[in-house]
Amino acid sequence: MVDTTPLLRAVDHFADRLRAAPQSRLQRGAAAEALGLARELSRRAQLLEGEEPREMPDAGMFAAADQIMVAGHDLAVVLPGDADVDEAVRLVEEARKRAGV
Repeated sequence: MVDTTPLLRAVDHFADRLRAAPQSRLQRGAAAEALGLARELSRRAQLLEGEEPREMPDAGMFAAADQIMVAGHDLAVVLPGDADVDEAVRLVEEARKRAGV
């Protein structure tokens, strides 16, 4: 069984930081960065499940944290190996840094 705890922690941390961020930071690109990450995590999960990927909709800047949580937790369920977890954590950390939160 693959330990996805590092991914879940990274996703939860990023989502918490977004929820605590001021609206001005979300408007300056943090929410867009978060949505991009959520879409990528969702796309990866759908591919691993053998589905044709559908793009996660833009539900607004205040929903970005929730979208990251959903996509990250969905991906954690289907990741096949530790290297995949490491790669997903790297994606989350890079997006968090670019978002500035």
